[in-house]
Amino acid sequence: MKPSIPRGTRDFGPQEMTRRNYIFDTIRDVFKLHGYLQIETPAMENLSTLTGKYGEEGDQLLFKILNSRLHESKEKENLQKAFDKTLQSATNTDVLTERALRYDLTVPFARYVVMHQNDMTFPFKRYQIQNVWRADKPQKGRYREFYQCDADVIGSTSLLNEIDLLLIIDEVFGKLGLGVTIKLNNRKVLAGIAELIDAQDKIIDITVAIDKLDKIGEQKVLEELFAKGLSNEAIEKLKPIIFIQGNNESKLESLQKIIANDIGQKGIEELKYIVEKVGPMLSSNCKIETDITLARGLNYYTGAIIEVKVNDSRSEFTSSICGGGRYDDLTGIFGLANMSGVGISFGADRIYDVLMEANLFPNDVEFNTQVLFVNFGEAEQQYCLTLIKQLHSANISAVMFPEQAKMKKQMGYADANKIPFVALIGSQELQDQTITIKQMSTGNQQCIAKSELVNFILKS
Repeated sequence: MKPSIPRGTRDFGPQEMTRRNYIFDTIRDVFKLHGYLQIETPAMENLSTLTGKYGEEGDQLLFKILNSRLHESKEKENLQKAFDKTLQSATNTDVLTERALRYDLTVPFARYVVMHQNDMTFPFKRYQIQNVWRADKPQKGRYREFYQCDADVIGSTSLLNEIDLLLIIDEVFGKLGLGVTIKLNNRKVLAGIAELIDAQDKIIDITVAIDKLDKIGEQKVLEELFAKGLSNEAIEKLKPIIFIQGNNESKLESLQKIIANDIGQKGIEELKYIVEKVGPMLSSNCKIETDITLARGLNYYTGAIIEVKVNDSRSEFTSSICGGGRYDDLTGIFGLANMSGVGISFGADRIYDVLMEANLFPNDVEFNTQVLFVNFGEAEQQYCLTLIKQLHSANISAVMFPEQAKMKKQMGYADANKIPFVALIGSQELQDQTITIKQMSTGNQQCIAKSELVNFILKS
């Protein structure tokens, strides 16, 4: 049988893992600087935990897990009925499946908070770096299994939390060398628009449709809104709102004049507060832009909505690489009311693709092993092992080639694994208590005293 892996999944070799860990470590370090604490949750959750939290489209993307040992069930007739119903309606009963792979990290976090609330001090700031699964159609930048790097604050309604998260975004992408635009909206503004056009019952349909504007274009969005039951009059009222142009200040001023209802005004005020506070604090590589079409299609957002895209117009990568928002009642679904939260999620796999495309991984991120000791024989091995132990104590990665192979093979190993330094210790070096160091990038060789090795590598 020819070996293969499922579509939308990938293997990661040593070089890829080194680069991925560079991303994870960068994000983790910024999270920790801002006072976030790490947790982990299981790969699978109860299906009831996940369904109904991501909208109709999101529910269709859940990877559901077939109950184990169905072949031993005594209810074969009920199983057949449940299976037939599943094929017809794309829904599942607990006869067939009770669990699913997690779709994101936010809903499991809400479940975690409710279960462990007595062990927490609120507001609680958590970060989580784990893989998630979506039964989506694989394409460039979109996978069925991928990693998310989340940071959330729960138990506080302060907009300072949104500002802190936007600063985290700026710092992470600054360290990664990426220029980005943070797009910002507010679910209350969208609710205000729905009220303005007298379509409050269509708020989900409106947000799902206009969120696709940059993907399918204006005409297709308008057609979808009409198909969902919006009247021509409502659509005509909506068009000038979602196409408002200008800078952040002028957009928000225009919206304040158009949307007079309380909920819309509240959302606009929240947007103004965040933009005015965080704008002067962002680095030159990070822009912030209010975008009324931004909805992200998730039912649980109630306030700020955040999405991040790469600035470089030359990039072929147009998908978002980070997103998030405010959710005021997510834990209420699990029995814990009045627990507001806000969070962001970095798409590590998409960030990887962008960094590769832009050639932004640092050269030294390729180096895992820093020094290879050539194996000349039994007499030299103990000497080399002692030096390797010294290097390890100084947090320098070093190995000895395990066999007394030909020099060409050992040097080829160093070259193939991008090991920058090769230590050559033959009989003369053994006698003189010295080391000959070869720098692979230049081919230069230098003889140093045994006591100088650690400092030589650290300074090179």
